[in-house]
Amino acid sequence: MTAARSRSCSRMMLPASLLLAQCIAGALHAQDAPGYTHNDFGEIGLLQTPTARMADEGDLAFVATRTYPYTHYNLSLQPLPWMEGTFRYTAVSNRLYGPVGLSGHQSYKDKSIDLKVRLWDETRWWPAVAVGGRDIAGTGLFSSEYVVASKRFGPVDLTLGMAWGNMGARGDIKSPLGWLYSGFDNRAGNTNQQGGEFNTLRYFRGPAAVIGGIEYQTPLDKLRLKVELDGNNYKHQGLNDNLRQRSPVNVALLYRVNRNVDVTVGYERGDTVMATLSLHSNLAQHAEPKKTLDPTPEPVRDVASTPVPAEGPAAFPRKAPGEVDWDELSRALGDNAGIDVSSIGRRGSELVIHGEQRSYFYPSRGLGRAARVLDNRVDNSIDWFTVSSENYGLPVVEDSVHRPRFIDLLDHRIDMQEMRRSVEQNPPAIQPEETLYTKPPKKFDAGVALGYQQSLGGPNAFVLYQFTANGSATYRFNRNLWWDGLVSVNLFNNYDKFTYTAPSLLPRVRTNIRQYLTTSDVTMPNFQITGTHVLAPDLYGMAYAGMLESMYAGAGGEVLYRPYGERWALGVDMNWVRQRGFRQDFALQGYHTVVGNATLYVNTGFHDVTLAMSVGRYLAKDYGATLDISREFSNGVRMGAYATLTNKSGKQTGEGSFDKGIYFSIPFDLLLPRSSTSRATFMWQPLLRDGGARLNRRYSLYEMTSDRDTDLFEKNLEKIAE
Repeated sequence: MTAARSRSCSRMMLPASLLLAQCIAGALHAQDAPGYTHNDFGEIGLLQTPTARMADEGDLAFVATRTYPYTHYNLSLQPLPWMEGTFRYTAVSNRLYGPVGLSGHQSYKDKSIDLKVRLWDETRWWPAVAVGGRDIAGTGLFSSEYVVASKRFGPVDLTLGMAWGNMGARGDIKSPLGWLYSGFDNRAGNTNQQGGEFNTLRYFRGPAAVIGGIEYQTPLDKLRLKVELDGNNYKHQGLNDNLRQRSPVNVALLYRVNRNVDVTVGYERGDTVMATLSLHSNLAQHAEPKKTLDPTPEPVRDVASTPVPAEGPAAFPRKAPGEVDWDELSRALGDNAGIDVSSIGRRGSELVIHGEQRSYFYPSRGLGRAARVLDNRVDNSIDWFTVSSENYGLPVVEDSVHRPRFIDLLDHRIDMQEMRRSVEQNPPAIQPEETLYTKPPKKFDAGVALGYQQSLGGPNAFVLYQFTANGSATYRFNRNLWWDGLVSVNLFNNYDKFTYTAPSLLPRVRTNIRQYLTTSDVTMPNFQITGTHVLAPDLYGMAYAGMLESMYAGAGGEVLYRPYGERWALGVDMNWVRQRGFRQDFALQGYHTVVGNATLYVNTGFHDVTLAMSVGRYLAKDYGATLDISREFSNGVRMGAYATLTNKSGKQTGEGSFDKGIYFSIPFDLLLPRSSTSRATFMWQPLLRDGGARLNRRYSLYEMTSDRDTDLFEKNLEKIAE
C-alpha cells in the first residue's frame, strides 16, 4: 500500500454515503458555490455529457441519479488537478440480475469505471480540452470515449466535442480517425466476456456523434441552467434495452443547496424526468474541527501574553536535569503531548525524549506540546528539545526544536518562516547519550469498539452488511515483542440472504468468503505474536506468527530498507500460511502455501504521488505483480488505486478478470473534536476473486516507519505553536 501513518491505524470499511456525510458535516454551513458541477454519471459535466472542466484537486463526490430505467450511484475522485476518476454501480430497473431463485426480484447491477484527463486548461483565447473514457474496464454496457472542449463566456460555459460508443451512438459522423487506419471505422463487439478488462480494441472506433451544450449561471446565485445535445439515440443500448427518444435535447435546472449539496431536476430524451443528488467535499482542503476535547496546552511562563497560573508546573522553579521528577514529567508528556515515553536522555545541552506518539496525527503538534511541558520543568542548561519518535519499538525519526526560538515564536517575536530554521528532522542518532530515565512499557491494554463490514453489488442483494462488537487486547513482553488478538461478535446483519458462492477455476482462497461470514456469530479474526528489530541503520525487520487474518494462519517475516532522506524504500515479505476453519477459531483446513512479495516504494515528488510496485506469489499459487498508485495531500488525506495481474488468465480468474480497487483514507483528526492518530479508510473492490489474492497482514514495516517521510511534518509545521 501507500505511505501511511501507522500508529493505532484503523482500517474501516464504510459505505461511501456514510463517510461522505462525516466529511461534509463540518462544512455544510458555508454557502459559496463550487466551480463546476456533476452530470448523471458523476463526472464534471452537463447531463449525459462530460465537459473539459475538473473539480479542485482533492475533491470527492457521491452522486446519485435516476433517469428511467437507470439509477447511477457514482463515486468521483479528483486525485490530480488534471485527472478525474469515477466508479459506478448502475441499477437497471427493467432487467433482473439473474434467476429469481438466486437474486429474487433484484434489478440488474452493472459496475463501471471512468477516466478523464485534461490535456490543457483554458486560456484567454483557447478552450480547455479533455479526453476521456466511460466504462473503460467494465462489461461495456455504457462504453464510450470522447474529446471535449469548454470555454467560458461570462455566465455561459460552452462545451463542444465528439463521442464514440454508447455516448455517440447516434453515429452521424464517420470516425475522423479512419483516415489514419481503417480499423477505426468499425467498433468491435464486446471482447470482454469476463468483465473488468480494458476493451482497448473498441476505444475511439466506429461512427461518432457531436456532443455539447451550455451551463448558464442564472442571476440567482443558487440556480444554474443546463442544456445539452445528447449524442446517444438509445437504439443500441446494452441488454437489448433500447429506449424511445423524442428529442436529443436534454434540459435541467441545478439548485445549489450549499457548497456541498446540489440537486438537479430535468427532462431527458424528450419524455423522461431525471433527478440528481450530488454530495461533494474537498478532502484536501478540509480543515480539522476545533479540538474541544483535547487537553489545554500547558502555558509557558516566558511568554508575556500567556497568564501564568498560581499552581501547576509553570508556577514552580525549573530544575536541573538531575533534579527533575521524571515520573511526573513522563506522565505530563503522555497526558498533554500524547507521547508514551520509553526513555529520556541527554546529549550535552539537548534533552531527548524517546517514545511513541499516541494522540496527535501531526508530528509538529506533538513536538510543540512536548516543548511546552519540558520548558516548564527543565532549567536553562538545556536549549534543544528532541522527540525521538518510535513505532512498535522501532526508532524512526528525531524532531528537534531550538528552545529559545520556540519561545520567541510563541511570544510573536519571530514568524513561522523564521522559525523553520530552528526546527530539525534527523535520522535516529547513534551518538553517545546519557540516560536519565527509563520507563517500562504498559504490559496489557484492551478495548471494545463497534465494527461494520459490507459487500456491494452481489447477486443476493445490492448491499450485504454486518454490524459487530469487537473486543481487542494487547500484551507487551517488551516494546519490540507483543501479542494481540481480536474477537468479533455479530450484532445484526442481513447475511441470511447470502447464498451465492462465486464460481472459480482456481483454489478457493477468497471466494469461500460466504462461509467465513455466515458460519459463526462469534469469530476470532486475529490472534498473533509479533516482534520487530532494527537490523542495521535504515534496515528494519519484523516476524510474526498465529492467526494472521480471518482466513489464514501461519508465520512470516518482513525486511524493509528505507534510507533516511530518500524518497524510496525496498521491502520483502515471505509467509507460510494455512487456510483457517470457517468458524474462525483455532481450527485449520488442509490448504497451505507460501506467499511473498518484493515491493519497491517510490515517492515520485510529482504532486505527492507514491508508487508501490510489488512482484511475487499470491494465495492461489499464482505469480504476478501489483501496482498501487496514491496521492497524499498535505493534511494527510489519501486517494489511491491498485491493480494486480498474474499468470492466470481472465477466464481462470472469472468475472472481473483481475484484482483491482480504489480507496480513500481520511485521518480521524479531520473529523473529530479530539486528536487522533487513526484513520477511516474506504476500500472499493468490485469483486472478490481468487486470482491475485494477497495475505491481509496486520502490520507493515512501511507503514510503521511512515514518519521517515518528512512531508507531513514540514507541510504542517505551523501546528507546533498550537
